[in-house]
Amino acid sequence: MHAIIGGTVFTMRGPVLTRGTILIEKGKILAVGNDIKIPKQADIYDATGMVVMPGFIDAHTHLGIVEEIYRIEGDDVNENTDPVTPHLRAIDAVNPADLGFKDALAAGITTVVTGPGSSNIIGGEMAVIKTCGTVIDDMIVRFPVGLKAALGENPKRNYGENKKSPATRMASAAILRETLVKGLEYLKKINQPEQAERDLKMEAIARVLRREIPLRVHAHRADDIMTALRIGAEFNLLLIIEHCTEGQLIADRLASAGIPAVVGPVMVNRAKVELKERSLETAAALAQKGVNFAIMTDHPVVPIQYLTISAGLTVRGGLSEEQALKSITINAARLIGLDNRIGSIAQGMDGDIVILSGHPFDLRTIIKRVYVNGKVSYQDYL
Repeated sequence: MHAIIGGTVFTMRGPVLTRGTILIEKGKILAVGNDIKIPKQADIYDATGMVVMPGFIDAHTHLGIVEEIYRIEGDDVNENTDPVTPHLRAIDAVNPADLGFKDALAAGITTVVTGPGSSNIIGGEMAVIKTCGTVIDDMIVRFPVGLKAALGENPKRNYGENKKSPATRMASAAILRETLVKGLEYLKKINQPEQAERDLKMEAIARVLRREIPLRVHAHRADDIMTALRIGAEFNLLLIIEHCTEGQLIADRLASAGIPAVVGPVMVNRAKVELKERSLETAAALAQKGVNFAIMTDHPVVPIQYLTISAGLTVRGGLSEEQALKSITINAARLIGLDNRIGSIAQGMDGDIVILSGHPFDLRTIIKRVYVNGKVSYQDYL
């Protein structure tokens, strides 16, 4: 059993607790409050003068799939041979020895969404994993958590430059719709008395069509976002917009459709034409309209250890400090359907806790200790 005492506790579910106490046992939070009796057998950490928060969540990364310091040896993020690869599974490419996992823990990030890149119209299935472990099977929180799709520059450049389809936005949308139609036909076949021949691609598409998982669509430009919304409505899909760079231009449309977004990365230049409207104000515009969103790093596009800085920058863009904190904790958890386990400090939640020397948006703040599933997974000894 672990007991964290004396800290300023941001539960993310209610008021901030001054000199709060948290008990963790068997990987779960046993109790949190101000008047909690500490068992004699507890390993006590005195967090007096420190900030205690739920472990941070990065809702869009490629952690473990494309590694920072390698070339082809550590790059498994894009299968550039076929624009439709829904049967690819992120968990089959994650390398837990990627140094990015150590960086994540040292930054207080205990959970990430990781998945394929955006070269394909449909890239494969994404996973939610904890950032501590040596075997991916033991790190999985939820798989699949979504099917990655992409619109805009990336797929049309990847295939169009090689004189293959898609070379235009029209073709990108058509290929996505065509694949979903094939999925509907597959669903009809598997419900017939004679069992249909197994099709791994269509099995993944079927999960989306049955609304078991969302289609998570990479889209920067407003018109690409609207294409995703149009196709989502046509096939009655669960959708999440990834990046949502021009989301501020159509925030009312996202709100009325009830579509969440993972915004970012915010710490990048305008390297592509579709990033020309990149702004620190996007998150605030979405919040104003009531759109649920999380903030991403898109690691390794922005190194994962800069997640809190990325969220902090959105405050400069007009987002409230509370909403910015929620975008990397409880709202990120809600977006991936795991707010019953992660993203807040409450009884019964996973024992994912980060202890900081100060406010997470202060550049001088040091991560002092990190718990993942109730175990000390990172410790600052300075």
